[in-house]
Amino acid sequence: MEFVNLIPSFGGLLFTIATFLVALLIIIAVHEYGHYIVGRWSGIHAEVFSLGFGPIIWSRYDKRGTRWQLAALPFGGYVKFLGDASAASSKDTLAMDAMSEDQLRHTMHSAPLWARAITVAAGPAFNFILSVLVFGAVIAFRGIASDPLTIDELRPVPYLQELQAGDEILAIAGQKTPALDNFEGYIDSLPVAPQVEYTVLRDGREVSVSAPVPYPAMIGGVTPGSAAIDAGLKTGDVIVSVDGIEMHAFSELRSYVGKSDGTTLQLEIWREGETLAVPLQPRRMDLPLADGGFETRWLIGITGTMLFVPATETPGLWGAISKGAQQTYFVVQSSVSGLYHVVIGSISSCNLRGPIGIAQTSGEVASQGVSNFIWFIAVLSTAVGFLNLFPIPVLDGGHLVFHAYEAIVGRPPSDGAMRILMAIGLALLLGLMVFALSNDLFCP
Repeated sequence: MEFVNLIPSFGGLLFTIATFLVALLIIIAVHEYGHYIVGRWSGIHAEVFSLGFGPIIWSRYDKRGTRWQLAALPFGGYVKFLGDASAASSKDTLAMDAMSEDQLRHTMHSAPLWARAITVAAGPAFNFILSVLVFGAVIAFRGIASDPLTIDELRPVPYLQELQAGDEILAIAGQKTPALDNFEGYIDSLPVAPQVEYTVLRDGREVSVSAPVPYPAMIGGVTPGSAAIDAGLKTGDVIVSVDGIEMHAFSELRSYVGKSDGTTLQLEIWREGETLAVPLQPRRMDLPLADGGFETRWLIGITGTMLFVPATETPGLWGAISKGAQQTYFVVQSSVSGLYHVVIGSISSCNLRGPIGIAQTSGEVASQGVSNFIWFIAVLSTAVGFLNLFPIPVLDGGHLVFHAYEAIVGRPPSDGAMRILMAIGLALLLGLMVFALSNDLFCP
């Protein structure tokens, strides 16, 4: 009986591991392919392209003499260029001493500085390119709300709802509907009430109907690792009341949770015609702000959504890429700001998570749908590209620092200095990994 009870948890663990490995291998493959293809374009020969470390599961040689392989430990990857002694790109001095001038040109250590620099930078660059393309593709797939504000589909709620698909919303509570760019401030100005009056254009004539506020206490998304996901809340749930107090708008719910000071809340949830009682304790969380700062608030870990699905339009190619680039920049900006605020102590160091936390997040996001999981891959790809630019020896950013030193001084650091710096870099990286892993294990 005890073993049977473990099966759901074991299945969830397998799902978490599987989604994490899928995300990780995609990101690693893109990163390492960036190094490989730019190195090849710049005349540097790749001897090995490996996904994973350790014993080789599968391998084959291509017509250029590069061995492509899959290894047993799928937690990384590497490209071993001609003249490298190992996957860490240390110099194979004995092998290079026996090479001709033409052969040396095709090594990572004797190629022109420009070729080495762009080959190193290509890994993070390809991660950012992947993020931009994925973010843009998801945005294009989902579409963006189009003016004028028109209802495409109604979401189910346990309230009187007189709106219809196809209605063009002209005014809410007597206030004319603005362009969607100004809609957030407009929503904040509306009254909070069980029902408000909508003026809509329906079948060519203006009609006044009654419905809940545009942003009721409805869940549009659940944050991974949050109190809400632990409590089993789902997208589409409507929070009818908290501690017996009716919630008519998402802003009302947000205010109540923010003032809770972490005390357990009793939620009444409406889900597909059923009413559920869910106890939930808000958690103190650090949120990035648009200006690059952070604010700390009590949260249950949900985002709101509109009463209806608005009609959308598909952005053009440039529009989608532009929005993808904006989202990538936001992730990088938030990461930089987060690290800064952790260092100065203004937010908790528990915001830094390791492989266990990332794996758990990947499983939770994947359980919310394919679109959300693909979006998460883009977020993680941005984070990997950003992390690799840290000026730490053994990372791409450290190698770029060495190349910058060579460009200024006219010679690379000595082999002895490189060995010492690489050892220091490896120690720093391992220390960071241990710190992040301890956060996974001990942070709430």
